[in-house]
Amino acid sequence: MTIAIGNDHAGTEYKFEIIKHLEKKGYTVLNFGTDTNDSMDYPDAIHPTADCVESGKAELGIILCGSGNGAQMTANKHQGIRAALCWNNELVALTRQHNNANVLTIPARFVSLQQALGFVDIFLNTEFEGGRHANRVGKISC
Repeated sequence: MTIAIGNDHAGTEYKFEIIKHLEKKGYTVLNFGTDTNDSMDYPDAIHPTADCVESGKAELGIILCGSGNGAQMTANKHQGIRAALCWNNELVALTRQHNNANVLTIPARFVSLQQALGFVDIFLNTEFEGGRHANRVGKISC
């Protein structure tokens, strides 16, 4: 499975650890984020990440910024993206089970690295339940 990842300067350290974590598990990772801590504009990394998921070049995406809000807002401008901002395990599981989220948004300044790695595992290993949720998800796009 191919995972697209994008980050601004606030998420660089976590991104490197997430990439190592994913590659150890056999995932292919496409990196659209900055590799430095120099200030940069998050849309410059998030739009290409969302494009990659939307086009099918990657099955899922992971995006990071300080609060997660800017990254999530940017990704959700793409019609085929359902980016979810998560800060605990239950939200990560529910966003996959009920919303079929295809992009996980991590608020790097508000969760620990261990939490973030756990979120990634939950996100990648939780299936969409379908059923009544499929109808709701189908109504998201305008």
